Amino acid sequence: MANSDIKKTNEKVKIVNNLEYVKHKIVVMSGKGGVGKSTVAANLALALSMNGAEVGLLDVDIHGPTIPKMLGIENERPYPTDSGISPVIVPPHLRVMSIGFFLSDKDSPVIWRGPLKMGAIKQFLEDVYWGNLDYLIIDLPPGTGDEPLSIAQLIPKTDGALIVTTPQDVALLSVRKSTRALNMPIIGLIENMSGFVCPHCSKNIDIFKSGGGFKACLDMRIPFLGKIPINPTITETGDNGKPFVLEYRETQVTKAFEEIIRKIVEFVGKKNENKERS
Repeated sequence: MANSDIKKTNEKVKIVNNLEYVKHKIVVMSGKGGVGKSTVAANLALALSMNGAEVGLLDVDIHGPTIPKMLGIENERPYPTDSGISPVIVPPHLRVMSIGFFLSDKDSPVIWRGPLKMGAIKQFLEDVYWGNLDYLIIDLPPGTGDEPLSIAQLIPKTDGALIVTTPQDVALLSVRKSTRALNMPIIGLIENMSGFVCPHCSKNIDIFKSGGGFKACLDMRIPFLGKIPINPTITETGDNGKPFVLEYRETQVTKAFEEIIRKIVEFVGKKNENKERS
């Protein structure tokens, strides 16, 4: 066996051992940037934790690490322990890791080439002590290039991928490309920024169209998880570090997230049943 193959095998073993006590690993991806992927990942992870699950959120979007800002923890720092690097804790049951915690200046760009980025991501998977988790949500970089797909291949026994898109045809075109490139189960598609309810007349306005995600799912034969409507407050809460699902529990948006979570839990539950039967 070549030295490079031995190295890859050793790295895989380290990652498998480190993630041994993580029950479910789910990646969140998008065919292109600008569709609200990280916003969806952060709110889904927090909503799962609010339901009593122990959840980890790993932000591997190296060039755009926005998760710490959205959760109001950008000034926090992970710290080393005997078991590994301890992630930042967000009550009630969320543990977070991001390259954003290690930047000396939050406005500094991360100008890294591929090997350096992959090295940092491998360290997150090998050395971060997640402990016992029900879910590890992994926010991948946008796009369908080598980087997000290579990261997805590093993660052992992934339950599947959540694909975030907006209703426009250009975004859905990228989704079709990403689903063909993935070598893992697809849990389903989430249509973000889908419709807007006018606060004055209560009329629904399809600013970016609506329903394109559902039609794409029918064409590609993948599950449709739900639509998340536009709400300007989501932007405000993200900028202020106060997650939307935590601050506005009775809104249409939060209910949409809760319905998506119900379908995710149902998906992984059926997958476990199939494993036990086989």
